[in-house]
Parts: sequence; structure tokens; C-alpha cells
Amino acid sequence: MPIRTRVAALAALTAAALAVGAAATAQAGAAPGGTAQKNASVQKKAAAPRFLAASELPPHPTGWTAGPVTDGFPEQLAYCLGEGVPAYDYRHRLFHTELDTSAVQVTVVTGSAAKGKALADRLNKEIRTCAARLERLYPEIEAEGRFFGTLPVEEGATVHGLHTETSYGATDVSLLSVGRDGRTVTVVGWGQMGDFDDAPLAAFKKTAKKAVTKLY
Repeated sequence: MPIRTRVAALAALTAAALAVGAAATAQAGAAPGGTAQKNASVQKKAAAPRFLAASELPPHPTGWTAGPVTDGFPEQLAYCLGEGVPAYDYRHRLFHTELDTSAVQVTVVTGSAAKGKALADRLNKEIRTCAARLERLYPEIEAEGRFFGTLPVEEGATVHGLHTETSYGATDVSLLSVGRDGRTVTVVGWGQMGDFDDAPLAAFKKTAKKAVTKLY
């Protein structure tokens, strides 16, 4: 995905979408007072989905460095998903190498398995239509999207690719996956300069599958 600075302008697609919603649900029949709050906090912490480690990304000659897990939806995915992201409590982790290759994972726990499915379907639709939207919004960009199939993991994962080329000759290739485990949805994005021949598709599929199996 075009995560580097020169295509950061694509983040304009996120105008209203980067605000994340806060959900606070009171549990019926919970213990009174501070005990109820403490129990809810413990349950929430225990249920928090886990993120990929740097070693679980597609191999890179310089190795990967993982950033901290951070609240909010990452602007690094805004070029394709910014306007299509409903307000949830998103968390994300950024990864980088010493060269131009970078990656990102975003994860969200929705209210139910049905809501998780609806969100995953919406994200897949946004990615499938990303190339056409980029060309419509940015005449200087030519974009091509590809679908690389599904992965048999939990409630499933899909893998997509995107290639962009600017009028001044810059080319970028991205791989993106959307996976779901019950009510939890995770998106992984990988990107660097180049075209589809430069993308480590087989290794990325392993990463996408690991991202889902590792959630819980």
C-alpha cells in the first residue's frame, strides 16, 4: 500500500472517518459499585485481541520494527478505507523496515458476530472499489486492484492487492487482508515501491492467516 510520504495525500479520503466511537455498555446483574467496574475492566483486558509481532510479517532483508499498539484507526489505511469505516474503538500497530517497505494492522471488536460480519463485508467492498475511487479522485494516478482469494481461518479472511502509478512515474504495490474471528475483525496492510511481481503474496497470506489465528 502507498504508505510512504509521497502518497500521503491519499489520506484525504478519511475526513470524517478517523473519529472513533466510544462504546460503554453496563452489564446487567453485575456486582455493585467498584467491584462491578473492576470485573468489567478485567474481562475487557482478558478479551483484548492480540496483534502480530514483527517476526510474523513477510520476511524482509533489513528486518521489521514494530511500533506500539495504539488506539484509533490508522491513517495509513485511509487511502482505501477512510470513508468506509464505521465508528468503532479501533486499535492499530505500525511496522517499518530500514527501506521503503511498511505495514500496518488494525483490529476492532464489534458488538456481535453479525456486526463483525457486516464490518468485514464493508471493508472488503471498500478495498475492491479502491482502485476506481483513487483514479476518480486523483487524475494523476492509475490504479489496478486484484483479488487473491480467501483463506480458511476462523470465519474467513480475504486477500487483495493494489498497484498505483503516478503521472511522474512513482509506482507502489500493496497487499491487504480482511479477517474475522466471531465479532472481531482485523485488517493487515503491506506496501512498498514496485508492482505485483515485487509483492510477497505467499508470505503475506501466511501473515494474514496468522493475524486471525493470533487474535485469541
